[in-house]
Amino acid sequence: MTQHVSRRACVLGAGLAAGVLIPCVAAAAPAAAATTPTVSCTSAKAGLATKLRTDITAALAHRTGTIAVGLYDRSTNTTCSLRATSSYDSASVVKVTVLATLLWDAKKHNRYLTDTENSLAKAMITKSDNDATSKLWKQLGLTKIKGFLSAAGMTKTVPGANNYWGLTQINVTDEQKLLKLVTAQNSVLSDNSRAYILKLMGQVISSQRWGTPYGAPSGVSWHVKNGWLQRSTHGWRVHSVGTFNGGGHDYMITVLTWGNSTMNYGISTIQGVSKAIHKDLAAS
Repeated sequence: MTQHVSRRACVLGAGLAAGVLIPCVAAAAPAAAATTPTVSCTSAKAGLATKLRTDITAALAHRTGTIAVGLYDRSTNTTCSLRATSSYDSASVVKVTVLATLLWDAKKHNRYLTDTENSLAKAMITKSDNDATSKLWKQLGLTKIKGFLSAAGMTKTVPGANNYWGLTQINVTDEQKLLKLVTAQNSVLSDNSRAYILKLMGQVISSQRWGTPYGAPSGVSWHVKNGWLQRSTHGWRVHSVGTFNGGGHDYMITVLTWGNSTMNYGISTIQGVSKAIHKDLAAS
């Protein structure tokens, strides 16, 4: 898929010297096959876990880099995971957490978002605007961000220091917790807040709709946020989180990757996994 996204979206955060983004000539070699974790799946639907485990594993065969996967489908009580507790630089997927924190804090103070906050939030999610993210990150501050993470049970997410929000440490387990909060009633996010987050994730500009929505059946609604970041070690980090509803299923997918030689290589890895998941759930 042709990318029209500016390399400026490498998203370490405000004030990062361009010199840090040194192109990685060769991605780090993946771990030896013998130590590679296997995909784990469970499901209340007979045969589905085995099918998903087989097909996700096949999608990852011959892909270099380090890949983490999370799937949860409420409708069939299906869960799949791979490297669910491994930490990754967040890149722009942290923007969903920033928006959730903003809404959580506004709810605590019994207020609506201001016009400026609405504008910044829309730019941050739909266009992955970094300046908007930096403004909201600074406005919130680490105390509020950590407060939301605690309320959300996202205990392994570590906010990036010195306004480098793109270096927030995330894992599949916590990202899936966030997506669950966004997609079902809970005491952390109000129904209006959840609807607002999903609305913006469903309005992501066309050039950024790659990743987890790939291969979703036409009758399934999608909501996505992607992240991409090149660093001087381990090449590109390329991530995608998405929620999906329709066809008798209500599910969410997180795929985090690093050690990609190019951004497009990471995208292809994520889309191979996502296509297998959508296909297997649609057939179940």
